[in-house]
Amino acid sequence: MPNWNRSSLRARTTSATAAVAALVCIGFSVLFLMFAGSKETDDAQARATAGWARVLPISRHLPAVLPAGNDGPIQVLDTHNRVVAATPGLVGKPPMAIFPPTPSDTAVRTQRTLCPPAGLKGCKTIVSIKIYTHPEGVWLIDVAIPVIPWYGSSTDLFLAIGVSVLITTMMAVGVFRAVGKTLAPVDAIRTELAEITVTGLDRRVPVPGNQAEVKLLAETANATLDRLEGAYQQLRRFTSDASHDLRSPITAMRAQLEEARMYPQDTDWAKMTEAVLAGVERLQAIVTDLLTLARLDARAPFTRDPTDLGRLVGSELDRRTYRVEIVKDLRQNVFIEGDRLRITRLLVNLLDNAERHATSQITVSVRADGPTASLEVIDDGAGFAAEHREKVFERFTRLDASRSRDAGGTGLGLAIAREIAEAHQGTLTIQDSERGARFVLRLPRTPSLSRPLTHVADTRS
Repeated sequence: MPNWNRSSLRARTTSATAAVAALVCIGFSVLFLMFAGSKETDDAQARATAGWARVLPISRHLPAVLPAGNDGPIQVLDTHNRVVAATPGLVGKPPMAIFPPTPSDTAVRTQRTLCPPAGLKGCKTIVSIKIYTHPEGVWLIDVAIPVIPWYGSSTDLFLAIGVSVLITTMMAVGVFRAVGKTLAPVDAIRTELAEITVTGLDRRVPVPGNQAEVKLLAETANATLDRLEGAYQQLRRFTSDASHDLRSPITAMRAQLEEARMYPQDTDWAKMTEAVLAGVERLQAIVTDLLTLARLDARAPFTRDPTDLGRLVGSELDRRTYRVEIVKDLRQNVFIEGDRLRITRLLVNLLDNAERHATSQITVSVRADGPTASLEVIDDGAGFAAEHREKVFERFTRLDASRSRDAGGTGLGLAIAREIAEAHQGTLTIQDSERGARFVLRLPRTPSLSRPLTHVADTRS
């Protein structure tokens, strides 16, 4: 059933079209009726003139009863306003005009509307025309013609009303059907979207073959559903992996504690406490990373301060100790606008990942590359296969290669690093390198703080 709600587009469009059509029809109808009324009035006046022309030739020898004609009732009055001749219906009756024009009037033709004239019924217009050629003086020929309304006749009025109603109805029905046909694909899209649930995210809305705008709407809706399905599948995988990663240390700690409770005399409490604390630390790391990702996903606002990327990286490298050699190539005066804490978190995650998988050396470099600032972290480990370079940035990714997440990580560090980069309108990718993995971070430089670059000599920790 079509939706005929007042607020619906179909109803409002049809109502507006009907109103405009009605106004246009009313305007044309008024013009038509005014024309028809003017023509009817001219015809009536022509009949009065025809009656005068019919009587004038016999005015010197008038019979008492004038022959009937199509020009209407006629009376001939002498100079004393006495009826000397009349058509059959007015024989023996007084003058039709109760105030006939006087002979002193200069107007040859005058008329009055009487309701009714003497001897007649209804309203009539009495047209009085003077005869100056009669030997006895100025006589009058009075002709009764119908009173013509401004709209002409009733036939003209009903015709105008009927045509206006017909045209307005046809326009309203036509627009109603056209809009309904146009909105049918939209209604089909709405119906399909209303039926899509979490268990049916693979469903898509129908795409019409014509109507480019509606087709674009359907394609956009399907693209949105594709992203929604992908996000939901990613959320399911993330939830499953997160629950597994949280459950594993909890299960291990529970088993250790239950064993210690069952055999307290055989338990090495110091060793058991150390193992439980390690599990708690792992849980704390996972929860912290999950909260960080939640804040990043929520696009929580952060401060943007001008920061020298080379100095920031250098300070973090000097603050920590590493089990492998660190080679630094840091150029100062490479300024960016960003949150220092988040940029530091990104760097720490890259360094932690590189340190877990490096064999003997990590190279860290900062430089300016046109409008962007570049940070590279390169290790000399096994590296990544080309097909895994994007996969490693997914949350809780597990790879079979030697660089897969080990017991020292949460599986969220690289995902957090990329989220931080994108929040700063930057990119974080893995590029080709002769050996190991080469992570490249690119961030927009701050033009107002860009200065001549000063090369800092390589130093080794």
